[in-house]
Amino acid sequence: MLTDLRAFDLNSIDRGFIENPHPTLHWLRDNSPIHTNADGSVYLTRHADCLKVYQSRDMLSDKTDEFGKKFGQCPLHTHHTTSLIFRDPPYHTVVRKLIAGAFTPRKLAEMESRIEGIVDGLLDRVDDMGELDLISDFATILPTEIISFMLGIPEEYREKLRGYSLAILGALDPIVPPDRMAAGNAAVVEFSKILGDLIDHRRRNPDGAAEGEVLESLIFGEHDGRSLTQEELIQNCIFLLNAGHETTTSMTANAIATLLDHPDQHQLLMDEPDHITTAVEEFLRVQSPLQIGNRLAGADIELPGGEVLPKGTYIHTSIAGANRDPAVFEDPDRVDITRKPNRHIAFITGIHVCLGATLARVEGRIALGRFVKRFPNVTGNGPREILPLARFRGFTSLPIRVR
Repeated sequence: MLTDLRAFDLNSIDRGFIENPHPTLHWLRDNSPIHTNADGSVYLTRHADCLKVYQSRDMLSDKTDEFGKKFGQCPLHTHHTTSLIFRDPPYHTVVRKLIAGAFTPRKLAEMESRIEGIVDGLLDRVDDMGELDLISDFATILPTEIISFMLGIPEEYREKLRGYSLAILGALDPIVPPDRMAAGNAAVVEFSKILGDLIDHRRRNPDGAAEGEVLESLIFGEHDGRSLTQEELIQNCIFLLNAGHETTTSMTANAIATLLDHPDQHQLLMDEPDHITTAVEEFLRVQSPLQIGNRLAGADIELPGGEVLPKGTYIHTSIAGANRDPAVFEDPDRVDITRKPNRHIAFITGIHVCLGATLARVEGRIALGRFVKRFPNVTGNGPREILPLARFRGFTSLPIRVR
């Protein structure tokens, strides 16, 4: 049984919380659902509260001041205050409109055959290996190939993307040691140079490549007469690569790990593969790749229970806590790949709802469905290594055997 956690502080969490946050989140949701941290910020663990924050237009994503205090003036500050996710309208509207054309149902339908081809090629490779690390040998490669195709990233740079992504995203954790901060800054600098050269080349050769439709939309497109500067282009390409890469890697690996831990659900999916669509939603719910979101209250906000958070409150939303809220999900700690309805918020909601949510679902449906069908005897093959981050949930290593 957990002890009293009223002194819990999200800004001083330990490895135990990262390994398994759910006992703590359950306690907070039952006893301190609007939990105040030592710095005055609040941590929300109820589904209804998180939903209200995400759907309110008065909640701000711009974190220029907050990141100024956290990072100072450095490449990480430039990136995280320029990319789409941490900005509000009208800038957010401009960038989102320029990107959205690549995520229409027609475009995504066109992508399915490419995804199937990449998955089948990867599965052939997995079959040849027999024993592998699911992360490096499978889960990172599919989203890297897809988002690199959409942005026209040359093949020689693709193996570096996860390292860049983890270094940059890792700096968003509540606690960032100096070595991680230095690695994040170095990743932004190196990645920015690569992307800057690529953007310059595409400006000079607008019809010179079959790949990179999203990049071309960002470079040559405009919304209401507004186009993006070079810095805005670079930082939003970094954001897209990180968003389209790391969370999908974790979604895939978390799903396989969940099936390994719940053989009854693994067997059910093998027996009834049509459950793959609802299974993907359940994997996203029980092990959400994004665990914590943030907003700044731009006005007083009344939560569903009547509590009021005053303007200026810095809010942490526990996506992991919301997705296991018993007020919304029956028996929330039980994995049920047939669960309907499944009102998880793994992709957020509101104006910042994930642009790539549909693409991620397509990748998950194809990759996981075909993996389970082809390798019914998959087993663990050694200790797993959890991604050492609180904001994101995944693995750095997941050894498996497929036969």
